[in-house]
Parts: sequence; C-alpha cells; structure tokens
Amino acid sequence: MNTLDRLLARIAQPAFVLRVAALAICLLELSAVVSSLSGNRSEAYDGVLAALFHRWGGSADTPALVLTCFALVLLFFLQFWRLARQTSLDQPPRATLAQVLALNLMALLVTPGLPFLVTALAAVLLARRTAFLFALSQVLINVSLYWLLPSEAQQAEQLALDIPAWAHTLSLTMEMVALHGMAFGLGRMAAAEAEKRRWLQAMLAEKLSNEKLQAEQLRYAERMLMARELHDVMGHHLTALNLHLQLSSGLLQRADVAGATLAVDKAREGAANLLADVRAAVSHERSSQRIDLSTALHTLAQGIASVQIQLQLNDAARDLSPRAAHALLRCVQEAVTNSVRHARAGQVSIELTVNGSGDHEQVRVTIADDGTGAPRLREGNGLKGMQERMAELGGQMRIVRNSPGFMIELSLPRSC
Repeated sequence: MNTLDRLLARIAQPAFVLRVAALAICLLELSAVVSSLSGNRSEAYDGVLAALFHRWGGSADTPALVLTCFALVLLFFLQFWRLARQTSLDQPPRATLAQVLALNLMALLVTPGLPFLVTALAAVLLARRTAFLFALSQVLINVSLYWLLPSEAQQAEQLALDIPAWAHTLSLTMEMVALHGMAFGLGRMAAAEAEKRRWLQAMLAEKLSNEKLQAEQLRYAERMLMARELHDVMGHHLTALNLHLQLSSGLLQRADVAGATLAVDKAREGAANLLADVRAAVSHERSSQRIDLSTALHTLAQGIASVQIQLQLNDAARDLSPRAAHALLRCVQEAVTNSVRHARAGQVSIELTVNGSGDHEQVRVTIADDGTGAPRLREGNGLKGMQERMAELGGQMRIVRNSPGFMIELSLPRSC
C-alpha cells in the first residue's frame, strides 16, 4: 500500500470524517461571528436561543447573544470531538445517550444545522433501535421548532412563499427526513464497520489462543511418545542386557572366578542402575504431562484491543489436564466473544482459582464484564455449549449475574 492509499484509508475513517465536519462547521460559525461583530447585518445564529431572544424583543446581531452562541458552539465542538474519537466509536463510553442528548441540546440552541452531525454520531454510538428513534425525534423536533420558534429569516421566507401551510410543512418534513435519514444511514454503516472490527479482533484472538493450546498439546503428545519409546525400547534392551550379563557371569565363573565375577557383577549393577534411571525418567515425564492454560489466555487477552481484559490466574492454570484446559479455553473464548460483540463491554475480568484439596480440588473460572447485560436472558447455543462442555467433565456452568453486566462461573474437577 503506497502513501496515497494509506492517506485515503485514514481519511475514510468515520472518526476522521466526523471530526473534520465538526471542525469545518466551527470555522464557519467563527467567520459568521467575526462578520456579525464587524457591523455586517447578518443573522449569525438562528437556533432556539436566538429565536427566544428575538421573541423577547432582542436583535439577532446583539454581541452578547452572538458571543453566547459561539461559546455554545465551542462547547459543542469539544464534546463532539471527544465522542468522535476512534476509541469511543469502537467502544462507546458510559451514559452515551445522556451525552448525546446534551450535545443535541447545545446544537438546537445554536443552529438547526448542527443536529445533523449529532444524528450521524448517535447512529454510530447508540444501539440500532435507539439510534433510529433518535433520528426520528430529530425530524419531529426540527419541524416543530420551525413553526413554534421561527427565526427572522424563516418568517420572511414563509411570507414570501405563496403556498399553503400544509404543503410547506410537508416539504420541510421531507427535507428533514432526507437529511437525518442520510445521517442515520451513514452512521449505521460506520457502526457496522466498528462491529465487524470488534468481531474480527475476537476471532483472531481466539485463533491465536487455540494455536497456543494446540502447541502445548503437541508438546504433551511428544513427551508421551518419548516416554513410551524410552520404556518400550530402551527398557526392553537394558533388561535383556542384564539377563545376558547374568548368564555370562555364570559361564565365566568356570574359568576365572574372581575376575569374571567382579567384572560381570559390576556390569550387571551398572545395567540395573541404568534401567532404574530410565524408569525414573519415564515416571517423571508421565507425572508432568500437564497443560499450561495461562499462555493461551494471555494471548486471547492481548489480541482484543477494543476491550480491556484483566487476568487473575492461579498457578493451577499452568498445571491442568488436556481435557480441562481445552474445555475451559473454549468456554472463556465464547464468553469473551459475547462480551465484545453483543454486550459492548469496556472491561472483562477473568479469574482462575482452585478450591479444595487432594482428589477434591475444583478449578473455578469466573468471567465478568461491564456491558449491557441481558435483562431478559435467553440461553443461546453458546451458553448451552458451555454447559455441555462442563457437564461432560463432571463440572457445571452457572450464570451469576445477567444485569447490569454479565458474569459466568465455570467449575470442574482438577483431576478430570
């Protein structure tokens, strides 16, 4: 990709487009303020604040009104700039709806042109249904304000047009529908892109964590194979050597009892010791055939940039059976994917602990997020699959909390 392509890709980012549009409008408003304060008769602002001021007998060119409106424009720009960051678009902050409503109020107070940008931003930050209702309310609000609080320019235009009031209202409504409908559509396209990016991050992280676990399982299989080879091949040959030396010792005793017996006995002793060492090594390898799950979980956490994943792992995470490690990783992947794609969580915590002792040790994994949760919980294939995985190993999956946020607890015997 050359420099021009990279530049175009950067320009096409929703965060860049929204911020540039807000900056352009702010500069236009600044030029209108300068023109108005320079003595040029113009209506720098035609929002609710200017309409109320005019109704109370004031003039739209009053410096106090112009400066107040421009201060609101600056506040609007700063808040809009903050909400239009790429991190905010990927992971909307808390109380997003309240912030969007406050932003829209500032826009309506200043000029009817700014709510268009708020509609586009709301379509990215808010859920689809909420964003649609917001865009629809924008149309109703703007049409209502046109008739309830018309500006001087709007009043002059209404007198100049020789058409029925209902026709003018219908025309204005269609204009607002087209304007805010386009803003809603563009915003939802950007939201879909952000959702796709979050999904791809989760899928990539899941793939990398699977590869880590598969590599660990491969090492496990190789160690098992090596242990079997040592036992079946070297152990067999060393045992045969020991028997042959015993036979040789008996035969050589007829010729040189002292020397042959001493030499053969040492050979037999060495062979026996070597056989014992091989068996000890095999026993050690067999006792250490455990899976390290922590590496796969760290890979999963580092692979998802849109969500902060915190890990609290007991040392037991490095000493799990292959079946337990595989089942727990799959369940954690499913829970994290749900948090990223559906709950729009900003933070996910994963904690692995061990309770009990001896043969009664239980591995417990808790996955909790701060997302939207599921007040009306309906178990899908993902949750059912987690339950089945745990049940197969004698464990269980329990939903601890479903709103606010979501918390799942997994538990299974460590010896499975």
